[in-house]
Amino acid sequence: MESGGFTPVEVYVYRFVLAYILLLIITIRQIRSNSWRDELTFFLSGICSGSLYFITENYALRLTTAGNVSLLASISPLFTTFLMALVFKQKIKSGVLIGSVVAIIGVGCIIFSNGLGLELRPQGDLLALSAALCWAIYTIAVRRVIPLYTSLFITRKLFFYGVITALPLLFIQHEPYHLGLLFDIHKPEYLLNLLFLVICCSVVAYLIWNESMKILGSVVANNYLYLQPPITMVAGYFLLGEKIYLLGYVGCALVILGLIISDKWKGSIWFRKR
Repeated sequence: MESGGFTPVEVYVYRFVLAYILLLIITIRQIRSNSWRDELTFFLSGICSGSLYFITENYALRLTTAGNVSLLASISPLFTTFLMALVFKQKIKSGVLIGSVVAIIGVGCIIFSNGLGLELRPQGDLLALSAALCWAIYTIAVRRVIPLYTSLFITRKLFFYGVITALPLLFIQHEPYHLGLLFDIHKPEYLLNLLFLVICCSVVAYLIWNESMKILGSVVANNYLYLQPPITMVAGYFLLGEKIYLLGYVGCALVILGLIISDKWKGSIWFRKR
């Protein structure tokens, strides 16, 4: 949103509060989960996919470059793969690891194709890695409850705990609140932009993601996150007129190659189920 509008914390809290209310209306018949263990799982998933992820990523952007954050955040699928092996003692195919490395290199090519250089800034870089780890933990944690509840119910629970744990950030922010902008009839773009974030980037996106993990599994679904930079690059070309450089094309090819290797390479197993 434009300068002088909502702060990042406000955008996060307002969009997820509205998204939660929308999902609550749809799933009002089921308020509670089946057990406290499930509720704790939702709590962990909510903070890792919501407030904690938001905090680490946004503070990382203040302490390191946007290119570094984008590249390090793309390591989340690799974290997911290793966590699946460690927590659930699942098999890891060497093709998945090789494909992930190839895809990450491709992501780096796309990110830095516009001339941005890689500059090490330990504090910010570690926070960016923490954000990637948070998303991986959410993916692993929510895996247990996915077969037990609908995607609507799961997403609503994630939003609830994400909002509750983010409220302290909203209360302690130094900037003034801008909630009144949503009701300013002379500036409808604020409300329209927020509604777009609520419906498309919150409700629909999380529902599709949780449903994808239910169908594909955590590791396979996460591998498709590598497609975000290529899709962003292509969208920028058609919608914003941004240039695509040779390194960007190379990056796209590497990302696609990495996904193919992850899916087709039947190599040796690094971890075996006990």
